[in-house]
Amino acid sequence: MASRTILITGCSSGIGLTSARMMSARGWHVIATARKDTDLAMLRADLKVDAVHLELADPTSVAACADRALSLSGGRIDALFNNAAYGQAGAVEDLGVNLLRRQFEVNLFAQHELIRRLLPVMRRQGHGRIVQCSSVLGLVAAPMRGAYCASKFAMEGLTDSMRIELAGSGVHISLIEPGPIRTRFVENALANFLKTIDINGSVHRAAYEARVERMKLGRNEIFKLEPEAVAEKLVHAVESPRPKKRYYVTKPTYFAAALKRVAPQSTIDWFVQKM
Repeated sequence: MASRTILITGCSSGIGLTSARMMSARGWHVIATARKDTDLAMLRADLKVDAVHLELADPTSVAACADRALSLSGGRIDALFNNAAYGQAGAVEDLGVNLLRRQFEVNLFAQHELIRRLLPVMRRQGHGRIVQCSSVLGLVAAPMRGAYCASKFAMEGLTDSMRIELAGSGVHISLIEPGPIRTRFVENALANFLKTIDINGSVHRAAYEARVERMKLGRNEIFKLEPEAVAEKLVHAVESPRPKKRYYVTKPTYFAAALKRVAPQSTIDWFVQKM
């Protein structure tokens, strides 16, 4: 039997890199994406996987990635893990439309386009798995992270609709909702925040300065899990005969999901300010 093929986006580090390593060890043909040539070379040399360039903000790159993946797999695709994303921090009133647009281009529209290009192949095969990496912030909204929350809320809604539409097709779609994971996500988000938000010119300057210090120091270390915790959920989502609709990862995600079902909004608002 030929190896099953999975396309995993955002494999330069963290969840994507760990997932690529784990799926390859389980005998999958892994096609891993990254933006930088150095990361692509690392994936080929260290993991011995096929590595493909992908710039999520560029629709031409997204189309080329899908075509290249199908070429490498002989026209077959068994699973897609839409993992790549970034976090645009900042108060909503400080976010220009250009920043919101880029957040959605990278965190939602590119993933959607990959699905649209690969789903017809899965339908013809009669099987396939699509896994979307959402977030605890796709369940509850948090201050200063409105753009990221909006992109993940949108992913959740789009995925739920698609799951119903795919019933009976043999193609399953699942959401993974991580909380704090020990990756470079916060570090990268901080660098992007400092580059894109006018801290000194904002009415939120004091809150920004306090948040920057907390981000530099690191928060919620007690709740942080290693990327393997997400990769293990991915394994179940693509290998189980009955994949779950949602996979919670970390205690804050389980708690947020429970609060959303039973707690008043004021309690949820208090909770997210502690995250």
